[in-house]
Amino acid sequence: MQIFQLVGIAFVTAVAAIILKETKPELAFAVMIAGSVILLLFIFDLFKSSVGIFSEIASATGIEASFIKILLKMIGIGYLVEFSAGLLSDFGQASLGDKLVLCGKIVILILALPILRSVLTLIIDLLGLIR
Repeated sequence: MQIFQLVGIAFVTAVAAIILKETKPELAFAVMIAGSVILLLFIFDLFKSSVGIFSEIASATGIEASFIKILLKMIGIGYLVEFSAGLLSDFGQASLGDKLVLCGKIVILILALPILRSVLTLIIDLLGLIR
């Protein structure tokens, strides 16, 4: 199972960073970044193989494919920002991580505007039909 590979990569990265943090803290940071990138690339590869399911859902439900793409971008941004903020927090930069989370939320809000506009248009159309 892939989860065991992910856990193994995370533990090896953590142990290497802990060992290096005592003697060479700058290398510990590089090891953490490298391990994080490996984890992200591994999970991205897994995710890429299942993206077709989302297009099937869009065609089956009649939801515009662009909305599915926006939702996937929003989810990806949320995960990436949370992952990055946790990494920053691990290296004593929690304040910077908090600001990154705020920026990520603003980006997600901006991405959500077309969906919000579509929902509001639908509500207005429905209210027009009721009158």
